Amino acid sequence: MFRLTHIDLAVILVAVVVSLPAYAQQPIIYPSRNQSVEQQQRDQGECMGWAQQTTGVNPTVVAQGLANQPSSAQRGPLEDERVQGALVGALGGAAIGAIAGHKAGKGAAVGAVVGTVAGGVHQQQRDDAAQAQTHANQQQAQQALATYNRAYCACLEGRGYTIR
Repeated sequence: MFRLTHIDLAVILVAVVVSLPAYAQQPIIYPSRNQSVEQQQRDQGECMGWAQQTTGVNPTVVAQGLANQPSSAQRGPLEDERVQGALVGALGGAAIGAIAGHKAGKGAAVGAVVGTVAGGVHQQQRDDAAQAQTHANQQQAQQALATYNRAYCACLEGRGYTIR
């Protein structure tokens, strides 16, 4: 079962907001020289190929790359730094408690709390870095798609289409 944190919700929100301009940037193509539907489809296919060759951007690959970015929601329960920190802290606390006077249970409890806090801080830092990388990847992908769309539209305009 998935567990959404505030960071996960923020990543989802950023992804939605960043993707909205991409939908708005899809060109509207009007055949201004009475081109047939078949001719328009042929021209669009040729212009897609030309734009991809010219810019080096494959919009399908870019979109798949964005869709395949891992999120913190995809981690398993044992990958959670807080769980790992709690386990390590509990074991260490139990060992210290046992050595210090046979209070292994109390030592384990204190160690678990300390480990959970330390693990949570470490996980937060990793989540922040992952979120920053995701944002940078999204910006780079949007720039690549904008470059591709400019080339695609230029090709179609050269073939007598009105682009909006």
